[in-house]
Amino acid sequence: MGILLTVDIGNTNITFGAFENDVLIKTFRIGSKNKYTTDELNFILKSMIEDNKILLNKISGISMCSVVPTITESYINSLKHITGINDKNFLNISPGVKTGIKINYDRINDVGADRIVDAVAGGLIYGRPLIIVDIGTATVFDAIGHDGNYMGGSISPGIEISSESMISNTSQLRKFELKAPEKVIGKNTVHSLQSGFMFGFSDLISGMIQRFKNEISINNEKIKVVATGGLCDLIAPLSDSFDYVDKNLTLTGLKKLYDINIQNNYD
Repeated sequence: MGILLTVDIGNTNITFGAFENDVLIKTFRIGSKNKYTTDELNFILKSMIEDNKILLNKISGISMCSVVPTITESYINSLKHITGINDKNFLNISPGVKTGIKINYDRINDVGADRIVDAVAGGLIYGRPLIIVDIGTATVFDAIGHDGNYMGGSISPGIEISSESMISNTSQLRKFELKAPEKVIGKNTVHSLQSGFMFGFSDLISGMIQRFKNEISINNEKIKVVATGGLCDLIAPLSDSFDYVDKNLTLTGLKKLYDINIQNNYD
């Protein structure tokens, strides 16, 4: 088998991962908010993949999930065009894809594809029960039950868009770097903002994790928690609520779902 290209289309970024012999050998990303013509997108994707030392003719399969429906089809078409991958070896996570878990949600189609991918990967890698916290454009909490099935979750604002919204809607506050100050009590506006956002979001996450544990727990057993998402490295160090930090959980889940749905059909 050659290289499996995994593609996670999010609201802010599109993250790519290249797997060879079950090992993630490369990750790279581009913004997802830019609009391109078909030719521009073909050129950008081709150049980016080749710039990362991946030969297009070595890509034998693609596994993709998207939470941005308006651009999903264009990326599917472009990736097929530049790699020559056919429908048989292209997996787009959507209703009907085999996951091996039951989705306990009122409207299954309302669950973001990335959340299902994370649930599959999290349960297989870290066991169950499990809480997954995806810290990115939004802060998303998902619960995996004792039976390995998806229980549901919650969605909170993301730290970046929250800070950007506040700055754009206030006259005297300016953009600031998202990093934790040495002390909680700020002595200037920048440190006060950094404290409020960094420690505030960390405590929001820790509080929600505890609430999830209270609902999941049976006989007070250990419930593991994994942090993932583009901003997990920013927030996870501020909290002792996480057992694992796995920034590439979604890419790994895309690989595992490709194996379940496509690769195993050839074994």
